[in-house]
Amino acid sequence: MSHLIYVNGLGSNYKGDKMYEFIFSETYDVWGEGWDDRPANGTPSPPDLQNIKKVGVLKNTQVDLELVQNSLFFSVSDAMEDIICLAYETDESCEDNSRLVFRFGEDEKEIKDKLYERDLVLEFEKEIIYE
Repeated sequence: MSHLIYVNGLGSNYKGDKMYEFIFSETYDVWGEGWDDRPANGTPSPPDLQNIKKVGVLKNTQVDLELVQNSLFFSVSDAMEDIICLAYETDESCEDNSRLVFRFGEDEKEIKDKLYERDLVLEFEKEIIYE
């Protein structure tokens, strides 16, 4: 079973729609460059490639996520210890719905179910190839 280990912000498209990568692994023993930087302040990078099992992309969404790797107070390692989540929906983005929150280690089905409740679907790459 794969579980969430990182949410990577890809930025916005020309219409201002947001895009995110949801990165999954089969192990909890993962690490990436800058994951222990406190505060993270935008320096952490996605996990080492050998630990990535699947990557789902959330495309063209109005959902605005606050990511731990951009935190001015916490580090990605804090998210691994469940002190803070990997990503959460900002107040402006979730006005009429309950806030989306994504934690380190949540299984893939939980993530898909949360997104599906908002009519959002992750698009998965068919195969991850490491060169």
